[in-house]
Amino acid sequence: MNAALSIDGLEVVFDRFRALKGVSLEVKSGDSFGLVGESGSGKSTLLKAIAGLVPAASGSIAVNGKTLGTRRDKAFYREVQMVFQDPYGSLHPRQTVDRLLQEPLAIHGFADGEKRIQRALDEVGLGTGFRFRYAHQLSGGQRQRVAIARALILEPSILLLDEPTSALDASVQAEVLNLLEEIRRRRKLTFLMVSHDLAIVTHMCERLMVMQNGEAVENLTASQLIGHRVTKDYTRNLLRASEGFVRTA
Repeated sequence: MNAALSIDGLEVVFDRFRALKGVSLEVKSGDSFGLVGESGSGKSTLLKAIAGLVPAASGSIAVNGKTLGTRRDKAFYREVQMVFQDPYGSLHPRQTVDRLLQEPLAIHGFADGEKRIQRALDEVGLGTGFRFRYAHQLSGGQRQRVAIARALILEPSILLLDEPTSALDASVQAEVLNLLEEIRRRRKLTFLMVSHDLAIVTHMCERLMVMQNGEAVENLTASQLIGHRVTKDYTRNLLRASEGFVRTA
Protein backbone atom coordinates (compact mmCIF):
# COMPACT_ATOMS: atom_id res chain seq x y z
CA MET A 1 0.00 0.00 0.00
CA ASN A 2 1.32 3.46 -0.95
CA ALA A 3 2.21 6.09 1.64
CA ALA A 4 -0.37 8.83 2.01
CA LEU A 5 2.03 10.92 4.08
CA SER A 6 5.83 10.76 4.21
CA ILE A 7 7.99 13.01 6.40
CA ASP A 8 11.77 12.90 6.28
CA GLY A 9 14.13 14.75 8.62
CA LEU A 10 11.67 17.55 9.42
CA GLU A 11 13.08 20.49 11.38
CA VAL A 12 11.08 23.43 12.75
CA VAL A 13 12.88 26.30 14.47
CA PHE A 14 11.35 29.19 16.44
CA ASP A 15 13.84 31.93 17.33
CA ARG A 16 16.71 29.42 17.52
CA PHE A 17 14.59 26.94 19.49
CA ARG A 18 14.41 23.61 17.66
CA ALA A 19 10.78 22.59 18.06
CA LEU A 20 11.21 19.59 15.74
CA LYS A 21 14.56 17.84 15.41
CA GLY A 22 14.78 15.70 12.30
CA VAL A 23 11.44 13.92 12.65
CA SER A 24 10.59 11.21 10.11
CA LEU A 25 7.47 9.08 9.72
CA GLU A 26 5.35 7.36 7.11
CA VAL A 27 1.60 6.80 7.18
CA LYS A 28 0.10 4.32 4.75
CA SER A 29 -3.06 5.20 2.85
CA GLY A 30 -6.13 4.36 4.91
CA ASP A 31 -4.21 4.00 8.19
CA SER A 32 -4.77 5.86 11.43
CA PHE A 33 -1.45 6.93 12.97
CA GLY A 34 -1.07 8.45 16.44
CA LEU A 35 1.38 10.93 17.94
CA VAL A 36 1.79 10.83 21.71
CA GLY A 37 4.02 12.55 24.23
CA GLU A 38 3.98 15.14 26.98
CA SER A 39 3.05 18.78 26.39
CA GLY A 40 5.77 20.54 24.42
CA SER A 41 7.02 17.35 22.78
CA GLY A 42 6.32 18.71 19.28
CA LYS A 43 3.15 16.75 18.39
CA SER A 44 0.96 19.71 17.41
CA THR A 45 3.90 21.52 15.79
CA LEU A 46 4.31 18.53 13.48
CA LEU A 47 0.67 18.74 12.38
CA LYS A 48 0.93 22.49 11.84
CA ALA A 49 4.09 22.05 9.76
CA ILE A 50 2.28 19.54 7.54
CA ALA A 51 -0.65 21.96 7.18
CA GLY A 52 1.70 24.83 6.32
CA LEU A 53 0.79 26.81 9.45
CA VAL A 54 4.42 26.90 10.62
CA PRO A 55 7.46 26.91 8.31
CA ALA A 56 9.86 23.99 8.11
CA ALA A 57 13.55 24.88 8.41
CA SER A 58 14.61 21.69 6.62
CA GLY A 59 13.44 18.21 5.71
CA SER A 60 10.66 17.15 3.38
CA ILE A 61 6.93 16.43 3.49
CA ALA A 62 5.18 14.41 0.76
CA VAL A 63 1.44 13.84 0.39
CA ASN A 64 0.34 10.96 -1.83
CA GLY A 65 3.81 10.88 -3.37
CA LYS A 66 4.02 14.62 -4.11
CA THR A 67 6.69 16.58 -2.22
CA LEU A 68 5.31 19.83 -0.82
CA GLY A 69 6.89 23.23 -1.30
CA THR A 70 7.03 26.04 1.23
CA ARG A 71 3.53 27.22 0.30
CA ARG A 72 0.39 25.12 0.25
CA ASP A 73 -1.84 25.46 -2.79
CA LYS A 74 -5.58 24.82 -3.13
CA ALA A 75 -4.95 21.29 -4.35
CA PHE A 76 -3.22 20.51 -1.03
CA TYR A 77 -6.23 21.63 1.01
CA ARG A 78 -8.48 19.51 -1.16
CA GLU A 79 -6.41 16.52 -0.03
CA VAL A 80 -5.55 17.47 3.55
CA GLN A 81 -7.77 19.05 6.20
CA MET A 82 -7.24 19.67 9.91
CA VAL A 83 -9.57 19.46 12.91
CA PHE A 84 -8.32 21.59 15.79
CA GLN A 85 -8.41 20.95 19.51
CA ASP A 86 -10.75 23.72 20.61
CA PRO A 87 -14.13 23.89 18.84
CA TYR A 88 -14.81 27.18 20.64
CA GLY A 89 -11.78 28.79 19.03
CA SER A 90 -11.87 27.19 15.58
CA LEU A 91 -15.40 28.33 14.63
CA HIS A 92 -16.51 31.96 14.40
CA PRO A 93 -19.25 32.30 17.06
CA ARG A 94 -21.24 34.88 15.06
CA GLN A 95 -21.38 32.91 11.83
CA THR A 96 -24.10 30.41 11.02
CA VAL A 97 -23.21 26.78 10.39
CA ASP A 98 -24.30 27.35 6.80
CA ARG A 99 -21.79 30.17 6.32
CA LEU A 100 -19.02 28.19 8.00
CA LEU A 101 -19.59 25.35 5.54
CA GLN A 102 -20.12 27.61 2.52
CA GLU A 103 -16.73 29.31 2.94
CA PRO A 104 -14.44 26.43 1.86
CA LEU A 105 -16.81 25.58 -0.99
CA ALA A 106 -16.65 29.17 -2.27
CA ILE A 107 -12.84 29.27 -1.99
CA HIS A 108 -12.50 26.08 -4.03
CA GLY A 109 -15.22 26.93 -6.53
CA PHE A 110 -17.63 24.04 -5.93
CA ALA A 111 -20.98 24.40 -7.69
CA ASP A 112 -22.75 21.60 -5.79
CA GLY A 113 -22.62 23.34 -2.40
CA GLU A 114 -26.20 22.56 -1.41
CA LYS A 115 -25.70 18.82 -1.81
CA ARG A 116 -22.33 18.87 -0.05
CA ILE A 117 -23.65 20.81 2.96
CA GLN A 118 -26.60 18.45 3.43
CA ARG A 119 -24.35 15.41 3.11
CA ALA A 120 -21.74 16.78 5.53
CA LEU A 121 -24.28 17.64 8.23
CA ASP A 122 -26.00 14.28 7.90
CA GLU A 123 -22.65 12.49 8.05
CA VAL A 124 -21.72 14.06 11.40
CA GLY A 125 -25.15 13.40 12.88
CA LEU A 126 -26.50 16.95 12.97
CA GLY A 127 -28.90 17.16 10.05
CA THR A 128 -30.09 20.26 8.22
CA GLY A 129 -31.96 21.54 11.30
CA PHE A 130 -28.62 22.88 12.54
CA ARG A 131 -27.74 24.61 9.29
CA PHE A 132 -28.84 28.14 10.22
CA ARG A 133 -27.89 28.10 13.87
CA TYR A 134 -24.97 30.19 15.04
CA ALA A 135 -21.85 28.51 16.38
CA HIS A 136 -22.28 30.24 19.75
CA GLN A 137 -25.68 28.53 20.11
CA LEU A 138 -24.14 25.05 19.91
CA SER A 139 -22.69 22.80 22.59
CA GLY A 140 -19.02 21.82 22.50
CA GLY A 141 -19.77 18.44 20.98
CA GLN A 142 -22.03 19.99 18.33
CA ARG A 143 -19.36 22.56 17.47
CA GLN A 144 -16.77 19.86 17.00
CA ARG A 145 -19.16 17.98 14.73
CA VAL A 146 -19.50 21.15 12.65
CA ALA A 147 -15.69 21.44 12.56
CA ILE A 148 -15.49 17.84 11.32
CA ALA A 149 -18.18 18.54 8.71
CA ARG A 150 -16.21 21.58 7.51
CA ALA A 151 -13.09 19.43 7.19
CA LEU A 152 -14.97 16.73 5.28
CA ILE A 153 -16.88 18.96 2.89
CA LEU A 154 -14.01 19.18 0.39
CA GLU A 155 -13.70 15.36 0.43
CA PRO A 156 -10.05 15.18 1.55
CA SER A 157 -8.11 11.94 1.76
CA ILE A 158 -6.15 12.88 4.91
CA LEU A 159 -7.37 14.36 8.21
CA LEU A 160 -4.97 15.91 10.72
CA LEU A 161 -6.57 15.64 14.17
CA ASP A 162 -5.08 17.78 16.93
CA GLU A 163 -6.53 16.36 20.17
CA PRO A 164 -10.05 16.60 18.70
CA THR A 165 -11.87 15.61 21.90
CA SER A 166 -9.69 16.97 24.72
CA ALA A 167 -11.81 20.15 25.09
CA LEU A 168 -15.05 18.15 25.32
CA ASP A 169 -16.88 16.65 28.27
CA ALA A 170 -16.02 13.02 28.91
CA SER A 171 -19.58 11.97 28.07
CA VAL A 172 -19.26 13.50 24.59
CA GLN A 173 -15.72 12.35 23.79
CA ALA A 174 -16.68 8.76 22.97
CA GLU A 175 -19.46 9.91 20.62
CA VAL A 176 -17.08 12.12 18.62
CA LEU A 177 -14.33 9.47 18.52
CA ASN A 178 -16.76 6.80 17.32
CA LEU A 179 -18.05 9.23 14.69
CA LEU A 180 -14.51 9.87 13.42
CA GLU A 181 -13.73 6.16 13.25
CA GLU A 182 -16.96 5.42 11.40
CA ILE A 183 -16.23 8.19 8.87
CA ARG A 184 -12.65 6.98 8.38
CA ARG A 185 -13.76 3.46 7.57
CA ARG A 186 -16.58 4.56 5.29
CA ARG A 187 -14.51 7.11 3.35
CA LYS A 188 -11.24 5.16 3.60
CA LEU A 189 -9.52 8.22 5.05
CA THR A 190 -6.01 8.48 6.44
CA PHE A 191 -5.70 9.94 9.95
CA LEU A 192 -2.73 11.52 11.70
CA MET A 193 -3.91 12.07 15.26
CA VAL A 194 -2.34 13.88 18.20
CA SER A 195 -3.45 12.94 21.70
CA HIS A 196 -2.08 12.94 25.22
CA ASP A 197 -4.52 10.15 26.10
CA LEU A 198 -2.95 6.75 25.43
CA ALA A 199 -6.28 4.95 25.68
CA ILE A 200 -7.72 7.11 22.90
CA VAL A 201 -4.71 6.56 20.67
CA THR A 202 -4.76 2.78 21.06
CA HIS A 203 -8.51 2.78 20.38
CA MET A 204 -8.23 4.93 17.24
CA CYS A 205 -4.81 4.12 15.78
CA GLU A 206 -3.05 1.04 14.47
CA ARG A 207 0.43 2.55 14.84
CA LEU A 208 1.89 5.44 16.79
CA MET A 209 5.04 7.44 17.40
CA VAL A 210 6.16 8.58 20.84
CA MET A 211 7.69 12.07 20.88
CA GLN A 212 9.84 13.94 23.41
CA ASN A 213 11.52 17.34 23.10
CA GLY A 214 10.84 17.53 19.37
CA GLU A 215 12.25 14.09 18.58
CA ALA A 216 10.85 10.65 17.82
CA VAL A 217 11.50 8.35 20.79
CA GLU A 218 10.10 5.12 19.35
CA ASN A 219 7.54 3.75 16.90
CA LEU A 220 5.04 1.16 18.13
CA THR A 221 1.90 -0.68 17.18
CA ALA A 222 -1.15 -0.18 19.37
CA SER A 223 -0.90 -3.79 20.58
CA GLN A 224 2.72 -3.25 21.66
CA LEU A 225 1.70 -0.24 23.74
CA ILE A 226 -1.27 -2.05 25.28
CA GLY A 227 1.01 -4.98 26.16
CA HIS A 228 3.68 -2.63 27.57
CA ARG A 229 6.15 -4.04 25.03
CA VAL A 230 8.13 -0.82 24.83
CA THR A 231 11.86 -0.22 24.78
CA LYS A 232 12.32 3.33 26.09
CA ASP A 233 12.07 4.54 29.69
CA TYR A 234 10.25 7.66 28.54
CA THR A 235 7.44 5.55 27.06
CA ARG A 236 7.27 3.47 30.25
CA ASN A 237 6.91 6.68 32.25
CA LEU A 238 4.06 7.79 29.98
CA LEU A 239 2.32 4.49 30.62
CA ARG A 240 2.71 4.85 34.39
CA ALA A 241 1.48 8.45 34.27
CA SER A 242 -1.67 7.48 32.38
CA GLU A 243 -3.65 5.88 35.19
CA GLY A 244 -6.79 5.44 33.11
CA PHE A 245 -4.75 3.68 30.44
CA VAL A 246 -3.21 1.33 32.99
CA ARG A 247 -6.69 0.34 34.24
CA THR A 248 -7.85 -0.59 30.74
CA ALA A 249 -4.67 -2.35 29.62
